[in-house]
Amino acid sequence: MPQEISEKIEALRDLIRRHDNLYYVLAQPEISDKEYDDLLKKLEVLEKKNPQLITSDSPTQRVSGQVIDTFRTVKHREKMFSLDNAYSFEELDDWRERVGRGLRKKDIEYVVELKIDGVSANLSYEEGKFILGATRGDGSSGEDVTQNLKTIRAIPLVLLGKNVPKLLEIRGEVYMPRNDFTLLNKSREKDKELLFANPRNATAGSLKLLDPAIAIGRNLKFFAHSLGAYQGIDIPDHWRFLNLLKAWGLAINNFSRLCSGLDEVKKYCLDWQEEKKDLPYDVDGVVIKVNKLDYQKALGSTLKSPRWAIAYKFPAHQATTDVLRIINQVGRTGVITPVAELSPVKCAGVTIKHATLHNFDEIERLGIRQGDRVLIERAGDVIPKVVKVVKSRGKSEFAIPRRCPACAGQVVKEREEEVAYRCINPSCPAQLEKGLLHFASRAAMDIEGMGESAVAQLVKQKIVRDFSDIYNMRKPQLLTLELFKDKKADNLLNAIQNSKKRPLSRLLYGLGIRHVGEKAALVLAESFKTLDNLMQAKRSDFAKIYEVGEVMAASIFEFFSNKATRQLINKLKKSGLNMKEESPEFKESLITGKAFVFTGELKNFSRLEAQRLVRQYGGNATSIVSKNTDFLVAGEKPGSKYTKAQKLGVEIINEVEFRRMIK
Repeated sequence: MPQEISEKIEALRDLIRRHDNLYYVLAQPEISDKEYDDLLKKLEVLEKKNPQLITSDSPTQRVSGQVIDTFRTVKHREKMFSLDNAYSFEELDDWRERVGRGLRKKDIEYVVELKIDGVSANLSYEEGKFILGATRGDGSSGEDVTQNLKTIRAIPLVLLGKNVPKLLEIRGEVYMPRNDFTLLNKSREKDKELLFANPRNATAGSLKLLDPAIAIGRNLKFFAHSLGAYQGIDIPDHWRFLNLLKAWGLAINNFSRLCSGLDEVKKYCLDWQEEKKDLPYDVDGVVIKVNKLDYQKALGSTLKSPRWAIAYKFPAHQATTDVLRIINQVGRTGVITPVAELSPVKCAGVTIKHATLHNFDEIERLGIRQGDRVLIERAGDVIPKVVKVVKSRGKSEFAIPRRCPACAGQVVKEREEEVAYRCINPSCPAQLEKGLLHFASRAAMDIEGMGESAVAQLVKQKIVRDFSDIYNMRKPQLLTLELFKDKKADNLLNAIQNSKKRPLSRLLYGLGIRHVGEKAALVLAESFKTLDNLMQAKRSDFAKIYEVGEVMAASIFEFFSNKATRQLINKLKKSGLNMKEESPEFKESLITGKAFVFTGELKNFSRLEAQRLVRQYGGNATSIVSKNTDFLVAGEKPGSKYTKAQKLGVEIINEVEFRRMIK
């Protein structure tokens, strides 16, 4: 039995070392952070039960990381620790109890900071001058990447001000904004180079470039967050240190907060778990630190982690799983989208069973096959997608379908420059179902009661063959559908009747014209006023509109030139739908002359409708919060605009208060 346990422990150590190499050295991780932490915790439990088997070279006895041979190795004046992680508030409570016992105090201040998903770096300043920059490495020594760090403009070469320390080590996070990451990968794809899995992965690779001239084009950023060795200055607490960093010209994350207790810390964690999606960079948790430096010294550290700090990790947004099979789904415009059916896996707090593969070029780029093990990610924490193949197991390549999976109609690639393949059968039931759902959606014709179940039955029973058939339905037909009784049928028929009054902009959006979104539909309706004017317009007339580009202009012109479209429009006219966009009558109100920004989910109207109301009542609706903003209207689950408005002192109102202002 001891021999079996010893072999199990050694196998775990070898596996963790392998992933250390993939993550820190090769910058090509195969597993998510959560999966790595689970392996480490499993090893810690085994070693705790069998202390006689603990060795000095175990991953549990040191900070993970390995020095790369191609860079000069430099020693940190003070060790760079890694943080222990908490995945629940119960674990945070346990940490707080340990801190309280260690200090013999109950009232403790904490500083909370967003945990930027980047690469740690240590900056050394002597007499205010930047002399050395290094990666964390193994915690005691790291790689000298001074020249690459000098390309980051957020890192000053000389500290500002006169009151600078004789010696100062500053720890922080190098990161790459998501937009820059996307552009970098597009460039690498064009040059047929290996793509980075995520922004942190790209940052690690950029820091280890031997040519700084390449690194400077990567647009890396830096947030300072921690203190190493220092001489010649008195720093009483961490909050004071963060303010000193700003005074010295270093970038810190402005969302950091000083909290008087753990309840405030937990609220901060909950708020940012929702709001992080609005940030331009990746955040995977919150770092909590005891504020006072003498308290930090009293608490000390273990071999690998400080006792005075902990990282609260958000639910993981990446995970690895197996591809069970690849299927094709048909969208409302006929586009065929390949989707991976996955072995169920937890990711960002939900169970993922499917992930989009976007298009067939993406399948070829990924080299993905049925049976492969893949890394998945919730893009923006919403739509799951496959990032890369971790292990190739599949045997047969995926073939582009020649026939539509829904109707067996012909599948074609209409333009060579496009990546999309689409079904060109206008009677395709899959296209009709998704088109009807879009047509009835709140932002379009707002027909409550026409959900997925109802639409699927209406199409299957051939009660609805195109949008115009919605307006010819009768109650007896609806009562043949599952779950439809008198009241539900009456409600749906009333909703259909009310939808006839919607303005032209809503109808245009509901028709599902390719490349025409909600805002473009409003611009078109306000420009042409009637559907007849729009149908008689030339392609060049569309292109003259500022918000309409060449691609959209061509799409609009082709849509209304189509014989089937014109027949549909005639049917809708006969059904009594509104084909005009009335110019909103200007009304004097409390809104007149005021600037508004909207955030969160509004209950009574869409964001576009709310902005339109503001303009109608003489106000100005923008999407950016600034010192010139008069009101922020906050719906449910407001984003980072809410925090910025608070900071700038902008008046924040709810939807009810906004409605009162326009009456």
